[in-house]
Amino acid sequence: MLLAAPTPSPSPSFNADVVTPGVVGFLAMAVIAAATVLLIVDMNRRIRRARYRGEAEARIAEEERQRDQG
Repeated sequence: MLLAAPTPSPSPSFNADVVTPGVVGFLAMAVIAAATVLLIVDMNRRIRRARYRGEAEARIAEEERQRDQG
């Protein structure tokens, strides 16, 4: 005795707002994307600044070393 598997029938009251993010979802993703871009730009600025400080300190140390030796 084989039983046929029931096939689901589509709901007659399909509401697109229930299954799509809509304007609110788009705005939320836009805010998250903008915040991510701003954080990346700020991180790059801080890393660059730290690298320049390290290079300047190395230059100063080298100049002091040369001054002390000669």
